[in-house]
Amino acid sequence: MPRAMRATPLPLRLYRVARTGAHLLEGVATTTFVFPLLEAPARRRLTRRWCRRLLRMLNVDARVHGDFESVRHNVLVVANHVSWLDIFVLNAVQPVRFVAKSELARWPVAGRLIKGVGTLFVERDRRRDARRVNADAAHALAGGDVVAVFPEGTTTDGTGLLPFKSSLLQPIVDAAGHVQPVAIRYRAANGEHSIVPAYVGDLSFLRSFWRVTGARSLVVDLHASPALAARAAHRRDLARSAEDAIRAALAQPAAGTAPGTPADRTDAPR
Repeated sequence: MPRAMRATPLPLRLYRVARTGAHLLEGVATTTFVFPLLEAPARRRLTRRWCRRLLRMLNVDARVHGDFESVRHNVLVVANHVSWLDIFVLNAVQPVRFVAKSELARWPVAGRLIKGVGTLFVERDRRRDARRVNADAAHALAGGDVVAVFPEGTTTDGTGLLPFKSSLLQPIVDAAGHVQPVAIRYRAANGEHSIVPAYVGDLSFLRSFWRVTGARSLVVDLHASPALAARAAHRRDLARSAEDAIRAALAQPAAGTAPGTPADRTDAPR
């Protein structure tokens, strides 16, 4: 059996769980006690550093293709959604404020962390709540923040793409900023598509986390397409263009080069 496909030894798996648990508690403490004392740029630096350490602990190698940071302010990052890991992968490259379902805020420990980094939560069962969150997101974008959404509205196994919900793009139209389409694709170290990180169906978070810790290593490719100007655009047109760009990126063959090259690693010097 190829080394990349072998199961992770149980002692190493348990060590990863313990390290990640301690790291999570450190993150909660930082967002609770340190973030209120810091300006936004310092909070973003700490968020990026914390997420990069988390990926190293889980042996996840993030590789960026394209210019993810060509537009740094008033940007709505639009991405396909595969895993809970997506949040930390994106923040390891470009710290963002997510628009997420309110259920995440009620997760034990992790919910405190997600809330502490400025996530905007929406009650999906309340139609009027979407208007409130859109207004909050538009205000954050106009103030220079980078906000991220997953317009599919749910996760997939990464082999396909669901139709985008255009309502999630209205804030960037109101803020007259830019949309940054980003395609997320996970693969094993041998280059084959991996469904290990997929957080779909009735799979619980704990079971999904245990699966990720059992992977020898994972590679996640972030394919950034050129940014789309939202000024005077219609949200449906923006959603369609972003969906087409991400679908085209996912249709390309997976990069077959060995992971971890200095130019592509998220922890490479800048």
